[in-house]
Amino acid sequence: MIIKQLSRQPCRILIFAVFILALGLSQAQAIEMVSVGRPQVNMRSGPGTNHDVLWELGQGFPLMVIGRQGNWLKVRDFEDDKGWVYRRLVDRTPHLVVKVPIGNIRSAPNARAPIVGQAKYGVVLRTMERRKSWVKIKHENGLTGWMARELLWGW
Repeated sequence: MIIKQLSRQPCRILIFAVFILALGLSQAQAIEMVSVGRPQVNMRSGPGTNHDVLWELGQGFPLMVIGRQGNWLKVRDFEDDKGWVYRRLVDRTPHLVVKVPIGNIRSAPNARAPIVGQAKYGVVLRTMERRKSWVKIKHENGLTGWMARELLWGW
């Protein structure tokens, strides 16, 4: 009898571990990102034009979708501000925002590559390519280069 109980225990642990792993993967896959698709979009306090404007967001600004109501998306930005945007005013073009005071833009995806420019906190950059912990970006002024992913928020 003891042998049967012990042999069932590892099976229960395995099933529990698979369940937890599947739950974690489904939550990770559920993250949805959008970017502002117009020159200027209002982030509002609620899902409708009758709600107050909290912020005006510029073209490309990345947002994480955290809820929905009709044609409105509840979103969060890189500073953890939350609000609502009209769904038709955003798109799926990947952008990033600089989350450090100053980030170096390099000529290649490596910390020893020459610095070709810098981007300040809050600057929005177009995502061009991803490699491990580096992202090739394009600044609105046309400058293209590589930045360490840890300096950026978005996708």
